[in-house]
Amino acid sequence: MKRRTLLKGLSAVAGTTLCSTSAWSALAIEETPEPGTPLAMPIRGLLKKDGKLLQPIQMTIPHAGPQTTVVTRLNGAEADRRTLTAGWSRFSILAEPVNAPTNVIVEVTIGTDVTSRVVSLQPVRKVKVYILPHSHHDLGYTDLQADVEIKQMDNITKGIELARATANYPEGARFVWNLEVLWGADQFMRRKSPEERAQFIEAVKKGWVSLNGMYANELTGLCRPEELLQLFRYSSVLGKQCGVTVDSAMISDVPGYTWGTVTAMAQAGIRYFSAAPNFFDRIGRFMVEWQEKPFWWVSPSGKEKVLVWVPWTGYALSHVMKADREWVGKYQDRLDSVSFPYDISYVRWSGHGDNASPDPDISEFVKSWNQEYEWPKFHISSTSSAFADFEKQHGSELPQHKGDLTPYWEDGAGSSALETRMSRNAADRLTQAETLSTLLAPAGYQPAKFTEAWRNVLLYSEHTWGAWCSVSDSENPFTTKQWNVKREFAVQAEKQSQALLNDTLQLYANSTDNSAIEIHNSTSWPRTEVVILSKSTSAAGDSVKDSRGKAVPSQRLSTGELALLVEEIPAFGSARFHITSAKASLPAHPVSAKDGVLDNGILRARIDQQTGNIVELTLQGKTENLIDASAGEQGNEYLFLEGKDTAKLQKSGAAKIIAEESGPLVATLRIESSAPGCNSMVRRVSLSAGADFVQISNTLDKKRAPMNPEPGKGGPGEDFAQRGSKESVQFAFPLRVLDGKMRIDIPLGEMRPEVDQLPGSCKNWLSVGRWLDVANESHGVTWVSLDAPLVEVGGVSATMLGSQRDPNLWQEYIESTQKFYSWAMNNHWGTNYRAYQEGPMEFRYALRPHTGYSAAAASRLAIGMTQPLVASKASTAPLVAPPLRIEPADVLALALKPSDDGAAWIVRLFGASGEDKRAKLTWSAKSTPRLWISDTSEEPIQPVEGDEIAVAGWDVVTLRAEHHP
Repeated sequence: MKRRTLLKGLSAVAGTTLCSTSAWSALAIEETPEPGTPLAMPIRGLLKKDGKLLQPIQMTIPHAGPQTTVVTRLNGAEADRRTLTAGWSRFSILAEPVNAPTNVIVEVTIGTDVTSRVVSLQPVRKVKVYILPHSHHDLGYTDLQADVEIKQMDNITKGIELARATANYPEGARFVWNLEVLWGADQFMRRKSPEERAQFIEAVKKGWVSLNGMYANELTGLCRPEELLQLFRYSSVLGKQCGVTVDSAMISDVPGYTWGTVTAMAQAGIRYFSAAPNFFDRIGRFMVEWQEKPFWWVSPSGKEKVLVWVPWTGYALSHVMKADREWVGKYQDRLDSVSFPYDISYVRWSGHGDNASPDPDISEFVKSWNQEYEWPKFHISSTSSAFADFEKQHGSELPQHKGDLTPYWEDGAGSSALETRMSRNAADRLTQAETLSTLLAPAGYQPAKFTEAWRNVLLYSEHTWGAWCSVSDSENPFTTKQWNVKREFAVQAEKQSQALLNDTLQLYANSTDNSAIEIHNSTSWPRTEVVILSKSTSAAGDSVKDSRGKAVPSQRLSTGELALLVEEIPAFGSARFHITSAKASLPAHPVSAKDGVLDNGILRARIDQQTGNIVELTLQGKTENLIDASAGEQGNEYLFLEGKDTAKLQKSGAAKIIAEESGPLVATLRIESSAPGCNSMVRRVSLSAGADFVQISNTLDKKRAPMNPEPGKGGPGEDFAQRGSKESVQFAFPLRVLDGKMRIDIPLGEMRPEVDQLPGSCKNWLSVGRWLDVANESHGVTWVSLDAPLVEVGGVSATMLGSQRDPNLWQEYIESTQKFYSWAMNNHWGTNYRAYQEGPMEFRYALRPHTGYSAAAASRLAIGMTQPLVASKASTAPLVAPPLRIEPADVLALALKPSDDGAAWIVRLFGASGEDKRAKLTWSAKSTPRLWISDTSEEPIQPVEGDEIAVAGWDVVTLRAEHHP
C-alpha cells in the first residue's frame, strides 16, 4: 500500500542523515556534504590494506583559508597528514577493528587550531547480506489496474535490461529481478510478442529473472482449499515453460497467513517463504514477534515445512532508506538490537514506492561497496539462492513452529460482503464443475476456461481492494473505476463457474423426456438430503419415483419449486428419478412448524416469538439446550455497532414470524423485523425431514453508511476516513456445551483458537473456512458459514477502526469460550476497502447438534452444503457405476478433475479427520489406472506401490491416475 507519514519518519531511525549515492565511493562522495555531516563519522565496514582488515573513520573538514596542512590523530597517534585547500575535504583514517563498542578520540589540527571528537566504533559484523530486488505488486491502489498491469509488464522488461547491463559486473553486483508474484508474468506471457516471451524465458533460464511461486499477494484466510492450491499452481506451469524449478515464494504487505498455506506451498514444491508485511499499519504484533527471526513453519499434518523469514521493515526498506554507508551501519545496528545470531541475512529492495520500477542504483552500490570493503558483503540474489545458502549454513539451527499465523487484513472482505459471497461460492462451484466434468462429460473439459475462472477467484482474494482514497473520496472516478474492476473479478468468477457447470450438464443431459431427471453427487461420500428442483424442471408434477419405481418424499414449496428427499446417492455417482402428476409421497417422519418451533423427531429448534432469535436447540434424547441465552444474547441474533463502543450495540426490533413452509418434508419459519442500519431484515430458519441440522438464511437490505461530507478532504489519514461512519454487522451464536472446546475449519487444516495460534496472530477476529465446532467428549454443535468468512470469539472484539499502529492495542489472548459471532459486514478501514455497501445480501448458516466431535463429519456437512447435489435432465445412456470409491470415509477427495494434459485424472485426497489413515482407491473399470504421486504440476513424480496410500491427518496427497488406452 501507499507509504504513510509514519513510515517516512523511519529516516530518524536510520540515522541523522541519509546521504546521496549518485557518485558514491568509499573515500569521496559529493563535494558539498549535507548539513549536519559530522567531522568524524565511523564507517561500520572493514576494508583490507596490506593484507590487514581495518575499520575506517570518515573525516569531513571544511576550510576557508589558504592552503595549509591538516594533521589527524587517533587516540593521540598520528593517523593522517595532508594539505588542505579551500572548500570541503573528505578522507578516511583507519583504525584497528574493535570487538566491542569502543570510544576513540579523533583530533584534528589545522595550524594552531585543534578540534577533537569522541567517536564510538561498533564491531563490524562479518555478515553476508543478500539483497532481493523486486516491485511490490498492488493491483490498483495508487493507479488504475490496467495501468498497473502495463507497469509491471514493463518492469519485467526493465529488469531484464538491467540484468543484461550488469552481466559483467563482479559476482554479487549483477542485477537479478525477483518477480514478487506471478500475475504480472502471466499477463506478460499472454500479451507480449513471441520474441518478447522468448527473451523472458531465456532471462529466467539465465537467472536474470527469478520466479516466486505465489500468483498474487493473497488474503489466504479467504481461500477455499482448492483456491489455496491454485494460488501456487501457475508457478508449476510457468516454471516448466521456462525450464526451471520454482522453490520459493514471496508475499508483501499482507500480515498473517492461514496455516494451510504451508501445505499448499509444499504441494507446489516450494520450500522458502519470504514474508514481508506492511511495516506498521493494522499488523498487530506480527512484526514485533517475527521480524528477523527465521524459522521452519510446520504444516498442520507435521509432514511439511517451509523456511519463513520476515526481513527488517518488511518489503519497504528502500522506500525510506538509501543504499549508502550510513544505511550499512544502521542495518548492523538493527541486527545487534535483535541479537541476530547468523552470518547470513537478507533485505527486500522494492524500489521507491509500490509498483516501483527496478532500481539501477542498487547494483552500483553493491559493486562499489564490495570493491572497497571486505565486510559486510552484499549480494544481489534471487529468493531461492539466498534462502538456500542460509539453509545450508543454518537450517539445522532454526526453531520449528507449528500453528496458525492468523491473518489480519481479511477483515476488509467484510466491506464487500456480496462480492465476497460470490467469490467463495464460485470457488466451490468450480471444484464441483471440474468433478462433474470428469464424471459426466470428460471430453468436454475446458482447462483454459477453468484456468481463467480460477484466476478471477484469486484476484478477488488479492489484497488490493481499491483506491488509496476509497474511503475519503468514495465517489471519485479514480475510486469507482478501481472498485468496478475489483468487483468484476467476483462477478466473472460467478458467471464463469455457473457456465462451466451448466456446459457440463448440457453435454451430458440429452434426453427429451421432461419427466426424467438425474441427481449427481460430486463428492467422495454417499449423500442423503433434500434437493430443490426449479419450477420449470419439475413442471411434470409433484410426485417423484426412483429408477426402481419407489416413491420419493416430495413437497411443492411456496416458491413454486419442488423439494424431494433423495437417499444414498453414491459417491461420484448419479441416480435417476421420474416426476409424475400423482400425489406427492410423504416422508416417514415428517417435519412440523408450529408456534415458532421446528421439530422433525431428530432435533428441535425454538424461535423466540418476540425477538425472532433461536432460543432453543436440542437433540432427540438429550435434555440440554445448546443455546446459551443467559448473558442476554440469543442464537442468530442481529447486532449492529456504530463506531467501536460495544456498550452501544443495537439489536433488531420486534419479530413477525410466519410459517412459510409447513412440512411435511421442509418446514421454514420466516422472521421479519426491523434492523438498525438496514431498510429491512428477513431471517429464515429451516428444517427438513430426516435432517440433523437446521439451515439459516439472513437477508438484509442494507442502508448505505453516510459518506464523507467533504469528499477528498484530508485523505485516508484524516478524521472521516479513520473514524467517520464506521459500522459493523454481527450475528451472535452463544452456545452451551459444558467444557466444550472450540475448533475452527481453515483451508487444509483445523485451528483451535489460542491453542494453535502462533505469536503475532490476529485474535480480534479469525478467518473461518467452512465450519466452526464446539464440543466436549459426548456432544457438541457444528456451525457452518457459507458466505461470511470472519468470526469474533468470546465477544464483539473487532473494534479496531482506521489505522492501528500500536501493537499493544491488539487483543493478545482468547479465553476459552463457547460463544462466537459471525462478523458479516464492516467498513472499518480508512483506505483500500469499501466505504459503504448497500442493498440486499444474504448470509447463510447451519447448526448441527451432534453426539461426538468428528472433523471429517463437519467437513462432509459443510462441503455438502457448498457443493450441493446437482439436478439435471436425464441422459439417454444407461447410468454407469461410479468410477471410483475412496475408503475410509474420513479421507475426502478435495478434487477430482481431468489433468490439463488430457492424459490422466487428478485425485486430491485430504486427511479430514486429523488422524493418519491408509486410503484405498477402488476403480470400477476393468483395468486399474496407473497411479502416481503428483502435486500442483499434475506431473507423475513417484509411482504408487500397492493398493493403499498413506494420508496423514490434515495432509494433502495429489494422485495422477493414468488410464490405459
